Amino acid sequence: MLKKRDVADCHALFELLVDPAVFPFVRQKAYSYDEFVFLTKQTIEAEERGELISRTIVDEWGAPIGTINLFDISNQSGFLGTWIGKPYFGKGYNKTAKDAFFEELFFSCDIQTVFMRIRKENIRSYMAANKLPYCTLANEIRSDVYNQINAENDVYNLFQIEKDQYHLHLMRTAQDALEIKEA
Repeated sequence: MLKKRDVADCHALFELLVDPAVFPFVRQKAYSYDEFVFLTKQTIEAEERGELISRTIVDEWGAPIGTINLFDISNQSGFLGTWIGKPYFGKGYNKTAKDAFFEELFFSCDIQTVFMRIRKENIRSYMAANKLPYCTLANEIRSDVYNQINAENDVYNLFQIEKDQYHLHLMRTAQDALEIKEA
């Protein structure tokens, strides 16, 4: 479902990125294929320096369909950025990619908190975040971060995923599966 970023995936990813249903909501905007290759190389180098964590989301056949990233890593936290190409909307890839990424972040990378800033007009992402049982709307409980991301204009909602909440979700899911199997 996830793999390390690779320049070889740029052509397929760029074609998905420039779709008007995707492009306005992407953090790292590239207006040409060459610019996207350059940004991808910068992303790979930034990960090597420990500044971010970035993965390519792939479908069942290994074809690149989007990216998932943890930006601005500081104090065991960072900001999530995910995009998936329009042909793959509504097919469960977002949740599956997030689950795999959170497993890596929380249990291999020593990340404690993942923040998501979602534009208030981005209803698709807002609804997706609300579907995650371990995700909390944090506009009020993390007002310091909320005010920071909305310093110029009030455009973002802030969500957070804590390692403990995610781990508790995994334990409950495993327990529910065990109970169903035994029934």
